[in-house]
Amino acid sequence: MPSKQVVLVTGSSTGFGRLISQTLARHGHIVFATMRDPVGRNAANSSELRTLAGKESLELHVLEMDVTDESSVDRAVHACVNQAGRIDVAINNAGYALAGLAEATTVNQVQQIMDTNFLGCVRVNRAVLPFMRKQHAGFLLHVSSGAGRIVLPGFAFYCASKFAMEALAESYHYELAGQGIESSVIEPGAYQTAVFGNMVTAADYARLETYGAAAQIPDKVNAVLTASMANAQDIAEAVLNVIETAPGQRQLRYRVSPTDLGVDAINNVCSQVQSQVLRAFGLTADTTFTQRSAASAD
Repeated sequence: MPSKQVVLVTGSSTGFGRLISQTLARHGHIVFATMRDPVGRNAANSSELRTLAGKESLELHVLEMDVTDESSVDRAVHACVNQAGRIDVAINNAGYALAGLAEATTVNQVQQIMDTNFLGCVRVNRAVLPFMRKQHAGFLLHVSSGAGRIVLPGFAFYCASKFAMEALAESYHYELAGQGIESSVIEPGAYQTAVFGNMVTAADYARLETYGAAAQIPDKVNAVLTASMANAQDIAEAVLNVIETAPGQRQLRYRVSPTDLGVDAINNVCSQVQSQVLRAFGLTADTTFTQRSAASAD
């Protein structure tokens, strides 16, 4: 993989995606920062990125992409490849949080968060993989969460969407290795980003009438999460380090958090169990299934 990599980042209007896009571009990579409606609702955000690119002479480009729309995803990926000639890295970052007791969350709300946080990854990966397979090289990086390994009551469907992302990313890790394509996961802890300001809450309030004190669980958990003063730039720096790690040396999972609630322990146990599962199905004879242990990046 070339040192100057062509990187597509989803959800780049604010938060981790914005910081990742800026950081990678400042380190010499060719970055396509994607977002919904860059001439409308995100006009200010897209303008700021373009201004930054011009001021600092960065190869930072803004593309429109709605990860819930397959046609939109395909258009953005083709625009990236047409302009840069290839695509080396796809960073699945687009997503949002949903707070509320599980019963109070409507089916429509569940469908929407899964459509963005999980199926968005499916669409993006399916769009970029034909190009990566043709190149015999590529890297899929999924911005998950510590909540993709542990369960936070009051955030059931956010956790479910990240658990699903983790399963998908790990499947790609095994299935694509023989084609020179890698798949990894970044697991951030609690960082102050726009995700908290854009949080959706469970809409079926009538379901809460018998829950008593338990109805306050989402607020209590959210209060702890939003109290974090950790610098979100940590995630962008971690992504940069992973991107610039030599192919074949990347790990499957990277936890990046100022605190550890046991995610490292879960990752290590799961790594051991997964190795047993692969052996049970006779898959370990192929070295492409070799799994590297998870690492902490405090």
